[in-house]
Parts: sequence; structure tokens; C-alpha cells
Amino acid sequence: MSDQVRAGDEAVRSLRALIGTPIGTPAVAPDPVNQPMIRHWVVAMEDHNPVYTHSERAAASRFGGIVAPPMMLQTWTMPTPKITGIAERGGAPVEQTTNPLAGLDQAGFIATLATNSEFEIIRYLRLGEVITSTMEIESVSDEKQTRIGRGHFVTWVTTYRDEQGEVVGRQMFRILKFAPDLAALSLS
Repeated sequence: MSDQVRAGDEAVRSLRALIGTPIGTPAVAPDPVNQPMIRHWVVAMEDHNPVYTHSERAAASRFGGIVAPPMMLQTWTMPTPKITGIAERGGAPVEQTTNPLAGLDQAGFIATLATNSEFEIIRYLRLGEVITSTMEIESVSDEKQTRIGRGHFVTWVTTYRDEQGEVVGRQMFRILKFAPDLAALSLS
């Protein structure tokens, strides 16, 4: 067995040992849910639903007031990007103290392909709420041979909570960490 295969097996074991446990510290929204960010979102997405921006119409709706678009859920706890030193961080907009996927990189699974994401919205967010998110690894596949190379599918779940700790939504995100098959990629 080669050193790289052993490193890959160890990286998968290490990741699987993290399944179901929080990764890192909870992310707390830098700002409460607010009208300016909602306005920017709805303009960018061309979503003209009046419950997002029109006070009177929102008050007359089933929500009784302004709510945030449900797909904004992820945006509230995103860290502020740090541009200084971005090249040294491999293009990552934030500094990472621990990267649970680093072992896969060291084992030769250096490429990342986002494969899918699913949201579960429990309820709409209201102006002024401060959201917190936690992330857990849900699964790590056995090694798969794909058209673009060998790799592992890694799935994690981010859970979003309000100030009382009530779950307001979840996001499942899956990637393929793979060793690129350069011959196959050049034929694409």
C-alpha cells in the first residue's frame, strides 16, 4: 500500500470520526437581519415580493411585517471577507484555524467540486433577529472513481438558530474532494 493511499485512508477515518460533532465555533451574524441587506438581495435577485420591502403590504400579509427572503439564510452568518493575504490562503476569503479537509488535500485529493446543496427553511426571519450557525459533517463516502478522478463525497449540514436557540433552517452541502485525472480532464 502506498503512502498516499494510507494518507487517504487516515484522512477519511479522521473525517468520519468528526461526523455529528460541531466543527469549529458557532458563527454569529455580524449584523442583525436588516432592511438594507434585504433590499440589496431582492434587487440583485429581482424578487419583488412586497413582504420583503414594503412595510404596509407586509403588515397586511400572513407574516404581519417585513421578513427576509428564505434563501438569504446563509448570508446572515457569512464572515466578512479579508482581502489582505488572500493569495497566501489559496484564495480563501477568510482565515481558517482548522480545516478538517486538509488531510484529503495532503493525500492527493486536491481539487474540490461542489455537487449539490439543499435548504430546509423552518421559518422566515424577521428584522432585528441575530442568527447563529453551526456546522457538522454528515457523511464521507468511500472512494469513488468519477470521470474527473478518484475522490470522496463529503457532506456537511449547517444549522441556523435564532437568539433563543430555536432552529430556523438547515443547509446540506456536498462536495467531491478528488485527485484530478488530468488525462480525462484534457479530453473534456
